[in-house]
Amino acid sequence: MADAATLLGYGKVQELKELAEALSADVLIVDHELTPTQQRNLEKAIGVKVIDRTQLILDIFAHRARTAEGRLQVELAQLKYMLPRLSGQGHSLSRLGGGIGTRGPGETKLETDRRRIATRIRKLEEDLERVRVGRALHREKRDSVPVPTVSIAGYTNAGKSTLFNRLTSAAVLADARMFATLDPTVRAITLPSRRRILLSDTVGFIRNLPTTLVEAFRATLEEVAEAALILHVVDVSSDQSSQYISEVFRVLSEIGAAGTPQILVLNKADQLAPETRDDATILGARLLADAGQSALTPSVMVSGLTGEGLTRLLDLIDRVVPFDVVETVQFRIPLRDGAAIALLHRCGRVRAEDYDGNLCVMEVDAPESLRRRLRRYLIRNSTQVVENSVQK
Repeated sequence: MADAATLLGYGKVQELKELAEALSADVLIVDHELTPTQQRNLEKAIGVKVIDRTQLILDIFAHRARTAEGRLQVELAQLKYMLPRLSGQGHSLSRLGGGIGTRGPGETKLETDRRRIATRIRKLEEDLERVRVGRALHREKRDSVPVPTVSIAGYTNAGKSTLFNRLTSAAVLADARMFATLDPTVRAITLPSRRRILLSDTVGFIRNLPTTLVEAFRATLEEVAEAALILHVVDVSSDQSSQYISEVFRVLSEIGAAGTPQILVLNKADQLAPETRDDATILGARLLADAGQSALTPSVMVSGLTGEGLTRLLDLIDRVVPFDVVETVQFRIPLRDGAAIALLHRCGRVRAEDYDGNLCVMEVDAPESLRRRLRRYLIRNSTQVVENSVQK
């Protein structure tokens, strides 16, 4: 059972202290999330700087962030992690603001730092909300055109960016380091049927992804959640493929993408000996079963490095990806939004139109791009979609 004060027992702490002294270690990294108290107690007992799993991941993210959005996301996650870990100790306390008309002897430096960080967090959240709104507008514009988005997702270092570059002839950074790609990149590609799709490369997932990172990268992860199809890339040469698959499914569920169609892309086939290669369908079904997932997900074996299997992958995407499928649905639209009503008449086939007070109820044969664009007014099973009801 974990020790509340140090996570580890007294004997293990002493053992680590002796080991740190013998190795002249500067830093102790703990593969577990530490409470602020546990971190301070370990540093005091062992005599070296202690960082936990979350802080290490945040530091890696900070070095990988390249765009303004990526840096905002990382800074927000770092500040949220840092805030409860501030502590005033000895000389770090200073008297500020004391005097006539003030309350008490004045603020400590700790209180000032906390207020400053809280103010910065609010500013970052506002900035990222504008980024999220901007992404939503870009997606709405993309959705207005019948071009579906396919997102590449998977465990970190599965070869997603290499595969993305091979499919799109892009020049996205592809590196063996963890989290080499933090910022989503979108490129258009043409399928064998001559249909065009948008392919999106996203940040890699890991086990026990810190909650602060999931929240900070919400705008980025929405690219995956809103995709019409997910290419779930797996390093088939790894002995831990099934565990990685399980973890990716868990994160996809957290961000609301569990129901999105998937193709299991068994990448790095070039690292397998020819005699060890199984049929992609059989291997994919076995990995999915080991991960506790349905074996119905189609799979294909490829190599992003050599280009092997990419023709089969594109053919499979062509068969699986939905492309502006037309369905008969109902919309409930406020009369004040005449533009939406006109759009349905222009881009859909209106079967019935009725009025209920200040609402226009329409039954329309609408393509998927139109349904996505007006999803806030969409009725399913006679129930208004909760996501963004007209009563908002």
